[in-house]
This record gives sequence, C-alpha cells and structure tokens, in this order.
Amino acid sequence: MQPRNMSMSGVVDLAAVKAAQEAKSKAEQTRAEQARQGGGGAVPPSSLVIDVSEADFESAVLQRSAEVPVVIDFWAEWCEPCKQLSPLLERLAAEYSGRFVLAKIDVDANQMLMQQFGVQGIPAVFAVVAGQALPLFQGAAPEEQIRGTLDQLIQVAEERFGLTGIAVDAQAEGEAPVVEEVPAGPYDALLEAAVQALDAGDLDGAVQAYKNVLSDDPGNSEAKLGLGQAQLLQRVQGLDPQQVRKDAAEKPADVQAQIAAADLDLVGGHVEDAFGRLVETVGRSAGEDRDAARVRLLELFEVVGADDPRVTTARTALARVLF
Repeated sequence: MQPRNMSMSGVVDLAAVKAAQEAKSKAEQTRAEQARQGGGGAVPPSSLVIDVSEADFESAVLQRSAEVPVVIDFWAEWCEPCKQLSPLLERLAAEYSGRFVLAKIDVDANQMLMQQFGVQGIPAVFAVVAGQALPLFQGAAPEEQIRGTLDQLIQVAEERFGLTGIAVDAQAEGEAPVVEEVPAGPYDALLEAAVQALDAGDLDGAVQAYKNVLSDDPGNSEAKLGLGQAQLLQRVQGLDPQQVRKDAAEKPADVQAQIAAADLDLVGGHVEDAFGRLVETVGRSAGEDRDAARVRLLELFEVVGADDPRVTTARTALARVLF
C-alpha cells in the first residue's frame, strides 16, 4: 500500500497543501490541549529511533509525521556504508532531542517500501513531513552536510507545517506515559466522513458533508479548507488538461480560460503559477470578468491557507493591481 498523500515524483500536489494545513492545525490543537492539561506527554529517548516495517509504516511514520518530522534510513545488514551512517543518524536523533524521529527500514525485509520510495541504492535517507515524502540524500554523507540537511528539514517543518517536534524526558525510559483520549468534538464524525468521501473520490458527498458542518459552525476552519478543496477537485474533474492549457496560452484575454488553467495549476502543485495567472488576469480585465478572476483567486487562497507565505505575497500583488 503506497503511503497516503505521498508524491514520489517530487510534484507537490493538492494533497500536500491539504496535509500541510491539517498537520499545522493538528499540531496547534495538540499544543493547546497539552497546555490545558498542564504539560504534554514527553517520550523517552529510546522512542526517537524506531525500527519500521511495511506492517506498521502507516502508524509509525505517516501518522507520526503529523506531529514531528520522521527521517527514514533505508539500510541492510550487508551494506558497509550503512554501518557508518546509521550510528551517526541515531546519535543525531538523540542530540536533536525530539526535533525529528529516526525510522530505520531494512530493505531486505521491506522491498515494497523500497520500491515505493524509488530507492536505487543504500544507504538512502528520506524524510516524511505531514505525509509528504522528501528525498534527503544517498550514501554516507559527511556529518556537517547531514546536520545542515536536518536543520533545513526542521525549519521547513516548523514554518510550513507548524511542527515543532516532541518533548523528550531523559528520565522516562520504560513505559511511555499514558495519554488520556480527548473527547471527540461535535463535528468530528462529519469531518471524518467528508475526508473518507474525498479519499474515495465521492466529491459530491464530501462537499455536502463539509457544508453540513458549516451550516451549524460557519467559522469551522477545517470544514472551510476541505470544502474549498472538494469544490476545486469538482471543477477540474473531467477537464482535458492539454486543451485547457492550450486555450489559456492562445487566449490570454479569455478570463474563463485563465481561471480554468489556474485551477489546474493549483491541483498540480504550481501554487505561485496559479496565483500569478489570476493576479495578471485581474490586472488586465474589467467589470464582471475582473470580479470573476478576483473571486476565484480568493477561493484559491482559502484552499492553500491564509498563513502560507505565497498567499501573503499574492494578496499584496492583488492589492497593487486593484488599487
């Protein structure tokens, strides 16, 4: 089973946008709940380095990556460079003290995971942040280079996804602390139903589920984000990407053609292209056409999220062409 929300081709798709916002929201909720309870579940240092298999990959890596960056070390017993790199990564995991978790995957026992990540040789090191796979480096790299890569990973995880790591208690070796379950919120079941509908490709069902939440709770940020995503996917469903892009290139003054192309840009992960296209369209159009491009741009802002720096930049550009 391929990891959910994982883009092995390196393309940042709509799932990445969704994962970033969901991870950031979850991290903020977790910190708030921990603060309310007077502190949060610190883990023992031994929890920072884990052996992972195909059976527990989803829970140990994908789900965990919504809380903390997970660095994956693909290794094998017969690999001599692995015997140099793995101990170094384990030492750094302890030194970074909860800023990332190290997951060790034996490629001989987990060939499917090796293929899904496109590993060509070992040692190979990847990271998973909010369900998104990022290739880091291959081979036994120098420690200074590894530290620099880890620092960049941690910075991106914090700035883009709101992941600040997990607390570590050096005295807590042994059983992990028991964390009481937080009661489900009033709309959790509806939101989960909407996510399942999205995953199943039932866009109409997802749209309706999110609307049901918003009818009672208009300020629900998760429902707003999900509704924007589902409606975006509805709009691009059935479109011929080649024809849409051809029309947009040949008819720069055709506002509807530019709007359709911007939707495809965003679904394909080309966020700046989508925003730039619509800002330019607003700048060179007037009347109802101008308003249509402006409204669509604001809708795409909602999909990406107000905290994203690309939204901030595009808002400034939009203000310049409007005023």
